[in-house]
Amino acid sequence: MSRLALFNEWIGLPPNASEHGYQIDHIIEFSHWFMGALFIGWSVFLIYVLFRFHKSRNPVADHEGVKSGISTHLEFAVVLIDAVLLIGFAIPLWAKRVNQFPEGKDAIIVHAVGQQFNWNFHLPGPDGQFGRRDVGLVSNSNPLGLDSADPAAKDDIVVLGELHVPVDRPVIIELSSKDVIHNFALPHMRIAQDAIPGLLIPMWFKPIKTGSYEVVCGQLCGLGHYSMKGMLVVDNPADYQAWLKERVELAGTQSAPPPTERPPGEPPVGPTPGSVAPPGAPKTVNPSGAPDGQAPPPAPSPAGTPH
Repeated sequence: MSRLALFNEWIGLPPNASEHGYQIDHIIEFSHWFMGALFIGWSVFLIYVLFRFHKSRNPVADHEGVKSGISTHLEFAVVLIDAVLLIGFAIPLWAKRVNQFPEGKDAIIVHAVGQQFNWNFHLPGPDGQFGRRDVGLVSNSNPLGLDSADPAAKDDIVVLGELHVPVDRPVIIELSSKDVIHNFALPHMRIAQDAIPGLLIPMWFKPIKTGSYEVVCGQLCGLGHYSMKGMLVVDNPADYQAWLKERVELAGTQSAPPPTERPPGEPPVGPTPGSVAPPGAPKTVNPSGAPDGQAPPPAPSPAGTPH
């Protein structure tokens, strides 16, 4: 970081890794220097007032107030600088983030779905089309409810916690949530956006440095909020293609239908004969003629044999 960015270093701001991040850093740095100057100025003014208007020098209160117009000019200057920062820098930068999205053909598009307390990432696969998702299909093995009957979903990639993207290409992340409001925050990329249930909210950035960068949840989302972290890995083009190939192969094996035949030696589907049924289960009859879980009736004695 430049030696001019002392405040950014003092507050622990991580190094920037995005194309637009330097603009965010400039605003943060200038704002801190400006607030530091105000702090020193008002502190000096407070000390001056304590001595200038001490009771020993002013035994009777003066209700007329300030006669000089310098305070008005100072306050106007502060308001003017704040307006320049807001209207001249902050709003245009924010507008570019939310209005000027890159072309879809040039960008990597990813769906990020927050849940307590993980990030799920959904990529379209080689066909470039996202498969259909249905909330009724959500399960532990299918966290996004991906419809395997949809042809577009056959090659989709779903990963938990770690997202790979290529360097020097725009990345559009479309955010949603499965439960509560989360916040997808990438401090190194100088970008963050809320993930709200029922909405699909896009955000974008362009990474300019390879490496691994932490994804955090910037919105208090429950008792496990502290552990809701992920990882963004920015690869060079060759490593990114290798990762895509590996994930596509894994997706192909994971989407294969389960075998219909049981391995040799395993018991058939259903309760094991003679086992005790769980509470509330209907009683079944075993070969001895007694309900499962009860002892069979005693065998009849031969004729003439005393009991």
